[in-house]
Order: sequence, then C-alpha cells, then structure tokens
Amino acid sequence: MAEPRKKPLISTGLAAQNRRARHDYKIGEVIEAGIVLQGPEVKSLRAGRASLNEAWAGERDGEIWLFGCHIGEWQPGSYMAKMDPVRPRKLLLHKKQVRELAGAVTRAGATLVPLEIRFNEKGRAKVLIGLATGKKLHDKRADIAKRDWERDKARLMREKG
Repeated sequence: MAEPRKKPLISTGLAAQNRRARHDYKIGEVIEAGIVLQGPEVKSLRAGRASLNEAWAGERDGEIWLFGCHIGEWQPGSYMAKMDPVRPRKLLLHKKQVRELAGAVTRAGATLVPLEIRFNEKGRAKVLIGLATGKKLHDKRADIAKRDWERDKARLMREKG
C-alpha cells in the first residue's frame, strides 16, 4: 500500500488579513465560515489580490453576507473580468450559527468583523469572522502600552542573557 502524501496538492495559507480589526475591536467568539466565490475570484485570492480593510459582515434575508471585501479582477484571459470586485458575497454557515450570530448582533450590539481569509487543507477558501465589540480610546492606549512594555521586557532579557 502506498504511503499518504505529506504535503497537500493545493496551496494552503493566508490570502488576506484585516490587521486593524484586533486594534479597533475586542474580539470575542471566532467562527470559520465558507464563502461563495466565482472562478476568477479564487485565482485572485490565491495570488493575494484581496483586501479586508473595509469589510464587514451582516445579516440579509436570514443569511450572513460579507460586504466591502475587495477581491481584485483576475486579468489573464478572464471571461468574467467585468465582475464587481466589492460585490456582497454569501457566507456559508449552519442555520443555528446564523441565528446565534444575528441574535448576538441585535441583543448585545456587537459587530461581525472578518479577520482573515485563508485556504484550508482541502484548498477551500474560508473566512474567519469575529464577534466583536468596539474598543474605547483608553482601551486602545492601554493595549499599546502593554505591547510596548512586552517588547522592552524582551529586549532587556536578550541584553542580559
């Protein structure tokens, strides 16, 4: 019997990341959701031509959708090159998860923030969505001060040892 392959045939890894999300929001629960894409969009994601900087997720007609996510056009010979790069994209979740997320947004005043888009082991695009609440200015300052102290502490430990 042949040994199983060590590496997947399809590339995995991070396609896009929202770096400001963890700075601006306090992230609670994180959920992984599938995303409905068209053919050239997958190629653009693999090429790293996506941005989550102004993206947000919300409920529409009992489903969760991703709004404001920019996935650039795939140029080389694309028959569908005229797609809108920031069109709303449906997220694939179980009905129970949709109900829980929609309830948390209306009840607690939380926001659904996309954190990153990545490819799993099977080569499928997944979106990590965080149930987030906004940070106040003093919370952001405290986080910056804590991060600076951790960096200085690590530097001092390196210099001693």
